[in-house]
Amino acid sequence: MFVQQFYTNCLSEAAYFIASDGEAAVVDPLRDIDTYLQLAKEQDVQIKYIFETHFHADFVSGHLDLARATGATIVYGPNTNAAFAFHLAKDGEVFRVGHLTMKALHTPGHTLESTCYLLQDEEGRDHCIFTGDTLFVGDVGRPDLFSGNLSKEELAEMMYDSLNQKIKTLDDHVIVYPAHGPGSACGKNLGKETFSTIGAQKAMNYALKEQTREEFVQAVTSGLATPPAYFPLNAKINATGYEPMESLRSKALEALSPEAFEEKMAAGAVVLDTRASTVFTSGFIPESISVGLDGRFAEWAGSVLPFDKPLILVTEPGKEEESVIRLARVGLDNVAGYLQGGFEAWQQSGRKIDLIIDVEPEELAMDIPFDNKLQVIDVRKPAEFENGHIKGAENLPLSELTNPLHMAQVDDEANLYVHCAGGYRSVIACSLMKREGFHNLRNVLGGYGKMKDVPGMPVVQPGVANA
Repeated sequence: MFVQQFYTNCLSEAAYFIASDGEAAVVDPLRDIDTYLQLAKEQDVQIKYIFETHFHADFVSGHLDLARATGATIVYGPNTNAAFAFHLAKDGEVFRVGHLTMKALHTPGHTLESTCYLLQDEEGRDHCIFTGDTLFVGDVGRPDLFSGNLSKEELAEMMYDSLNQKIKTLDDHVIVYPAHGPGSACGKNLGKETFSTIGAQKAMNYALKEQTREEFVQAVTSGLATPPAYFPLNAKINATGYEPMESLRSKALEALSPEAFEEKMAAGAVVLDTRASTVFTSGFIPESISVGLDGRFAEWAGSVLPFDKPLILVTEPGKEEESVIRLARVGLDNVAGYLQGGFEAWQQSGRKIDLIIDVEPEELAMDIPFDNKLQVIDVRKPAEFENGHIKGAENLPLSELTNPLHMAQVDDEANLYVHCAGGYRSVIACSLMKREGFHNLRNVLGGYGKMKDVPGMPVVQPGVANA
């Protein structure tokens, strides 16, 4: 028996490869399928099944490309409707993978079609369960994502039954392999580990403790943040289909001269700069949006970039294909080429460039008492802001800065100091604000993580005597 987890940090996503006696299965694959094909070749196995736990909202699955490449059968659980060929599993249906058994357990709650897959070893003993977004380490999937006309309370009630009837009844030794880990927006507060056991989750997961249905529904539905705007788009793509990755690559990887790049800009293409955020601020093409490959790239690309306009890329040389692949993971397929030679080629052509001023937190602390036009913009999530912030700061979460109504809250005559937790999101925010005509911007290096420890910085923290 061979089981391997493939964990992708920028999406907090886990896919799985299972092999036995010449056959294999993949659970919740990413769209870039080369890793699975290579492993199948190394293991000398044929991929027989592609098990999908549900229609993912936070990434585009590789089910269609992998099925085309291998002839494997795509499997979804009950209540699934899709625009492509797949096997509709019955609750309790068994699938053979070599000498192993995969048993489908319908577990609605996160979505109506959510299904877990219980893997049994060569002796028929329960070994592990692939829980998708039904059960995470320390959390469960949120019940407010795109399941028809049902309310989150109704879905939470379904999840209560799924957990109590299908999950908690398993033996404590059974390994839990979820679809996501820490940082995922598919739950409220996932634990730091990417796998666990049923026993450990019974002991520490708030959703698996003994409680009434009403208590469970209240716990699961409270404190849910607004989901990223691209989630419904990705869920639809996963249900209806998408362009094969190979044809997408061939169109997207067109090398553009500065002249051709500028022509596409004039025609309405959006410039995406995927260089590191620390590099972007020192020089970039005017009106570029920064989403660096060095951070949670796919999540923020999906959140701040338009799906209805072509994208043209500025990357580090050699990072063009990686940028295209990682955009495709969240359904951003309309890439119309990249700048050949990168930003340096643009700069050497004599064309205009722009920059963002970086400042150390100490400089901000010195300016606050004396600059009556100073405004601190905190682009972290509301929960982060509530746990501590700079006195007088305005909380404008990055996910909301694409909304003109929220951008209108910013005083364009103020001296703006923009920060996040560590510096990645604030650069994205500054690039968006630059596009809207804000030029009196300063990006605070190190973010709140560094700012809160600077002497003289007016910090507000719950339960602490604040400046």
